[in-house]
Amino acid sequence: MELFYAYDSDGRHCRLDSDESGHCVRVLRHRVGDEIHVIDGCGTMFRCRLTDDNPKSAEAGVLEAFPGWGGHPYRLTVACCPTKNNDRFEWFVEKATEVGVDRIVPVIGERSERKVYKTDRAYRIALSATKQSLKARIPEIAEPLSVKDFICRSEPAEQVKESLKLIAYCFEGDTRRISIQEALAASTATDITILIGPEGDFSPEEARLAIEHGYIPVHLGASRLRTETAAVVAATAVYLARG
Repeated sequence: MELFYAYDSDGRHCRLDSDESGHCVRVLRHRVGDEIHVIDGCGTMFRCRLTDDNPKSAEAGVLEAFPGWGGHPYRLTVACCPTKNNDRFEWFVEKATEVGVDRIVPVIGERSERKVYKTDRAYRIALSATKQSLKARIPEIAEPLSVKDFICRSEPAEQVKESLKLIAYCFEGDTRRISIQEALAASTATDITILIGPEGDFSPEEARLAIEHGYIPVHLGASRLRTETAAVVAATAVYLARG
């Protein structure tokens, strides 16, 4: 199934941008009257009939709508520190989108090697991965912020009820870590947030602050994983436990 993304849809008509129109009309040679499948990026897939085959601004009329198409029964936020090599972080964005993630937040830790991250390319990669993996919702790519700011925007531990917040880190301290599988099995929450640190790991202060705000310390197994691998493993664990 070939999917196209409509930047504008009102439930009756879908309009494609120049990139999507060019792919639909020039590359795949669709013409007026052809049936195509279009996603709105917010969770709905439309079965459509092409009404305008302009290669710069194609339009289609909606024949049938499928809300929640390709979705999953949980909401997952992965807050991950961007890697020094941009390609590795973009690989994480692609694979996490394929597995199933709702929000990706680039966070900058005290030990991060990369202090600046631009999200434009990550969004394009997420869009492509959404279509490739047959989903209708494009994950949100949030603007970067510091690890501490991200944590402090969370509810304190005593106010956490319906959500599950996990922090994966490597260093050993006074706080016992459990496996991510154990943490997921012990909770019925469907709103899940996972914090993944930089190559140099979270600082003790960042870990302490996270625990104060209700994050449960977890590990991802015995292997030492790269940042982007850890983020994908964590998203996969949620997919297998909740999907």
